[in-house]
Amino acid sequence: MNQLNCLPQEYVFWGKDCLAGGVARFGDFGIIRPITFTAEPLAILNDSLLKPLLSDGVGCFTDLPAHVPDTAVEAGYAECIRLNAQSIVALGGGSVLDAAKAVSNIHFKRTGKFLPIAALPTTLSGSEFSHYFGITETTGTTRFKRSYAVLETTPRIVVIDPVLISGTPRALLLSSAVKGMDHAVEGMRKVDVDHPHAIMAASGLGRFFTVLEKWPAEVETRFALESGMITLDDLLQLQLAAWQCYFSPASVIYGLSHRIGHILGGTYGLPHSATSCITLAPVIRACGEYYGAKLNAFVPRPNSPAAAESLAFRIERLVTHLGLPSRIGEFDLDKSQLPKIVELLMDHYPNEVGDLGDDAANKLAVLLERLW
Repeated sequence: MNQLNCLPQEYVFWGKDCLAGGVARFGDFGIIRPITFTAEPLAILNDSLLKPLLSDGVGCFTDLPAHVPDTAVEAGYAECIRLNAQSIVALGGGSVLDAAKAVSNIHFKRTGKFLPIAALPTTLSGSEFSHYFGITETTGTTRFKRSYAVLETTPRIVVIDPVLISGTPRALLLSSAVKGMDHAVEGMRKVDVDHPHAIMAASGLGRFFTVLEKWPAEVETRFALESGMITLDDLLQLQLAAWQCYFSPASVIYGLSHRIGHILGGTYGLPHSATSCITLAPVIRACGEYYGAKLNAFVPRPNSPAAAESLAFRIERLVTHLGLPSRIGEFDLDKSQLPKIVELLMDHYPNEVGDLGDDAANKLAVLLERLW
């Protein structure tokens, strides 16, 4: 039996110059006395564009490191209580959105009330459309990023305006697009080609490729805009692609590329989006038999017997074209950690490792060796 699981997201605004109009509607969706969660590098964006629009904002919290350590969640919750915040505006990428969801969830556990969230995404991973979030546990002998799914933490309102990503650093913006692609591909684990996820994700992946395969080399986003190399419409197309790739997140389950990324990121500190640049294409190849004909949804010539290889090659070529990292060895992580990474994946994500087929543990070790 096929099924579509819907999230309690009430409104999505999108388009050039829609920010002010979207923020003006916050009160209609319970976004009152909001605290803004954001990252320090986004302080200018917050002060110049968002803060003047929030007439009843109570403050701003920026101590939000990547991968959402549990200590940051506790600090964010404490700030909400201190300021008597009644909602959260999340201005940022996946880590900021995860932190907002985690704090809302803890607020419910301790006070009986979820804090409604408004999302203003500055990257392309698509976290603003989901109820998933990760918290990195910092106690114990090994840091571990644990995943949660809480329907009530789904942002009630999302505003997609290209101005929000026009200043996002090149590497972060483009690697987050590959994370968005990861959602499209691995979202096929438990659905079939006629599922709404497959149809929307195929369109989203096509949008990503169309814009990114022509992306200018090396220059930062802001300069590319000012010099006419890209346009605000290009940025909007990327934002819409991220949405389509993750259009029904409650209907999809993460796969091995995501799970390797959670270990590399949460435990070893690699940048969250960069992990998909390293893992997505190789995992598609390694798990091609598991996905089978489903991947035909994403290739130009349907019913190709080599859909997995065709898709993996195109993603691999794109990562190279964009100058994004493609090997674990590009980061400061000693290869002696490889057995530990295998152990953590086997212990916490046996189903996703199982996508590799027979003798999955040995195949996983070989895959990680090739990723280095």
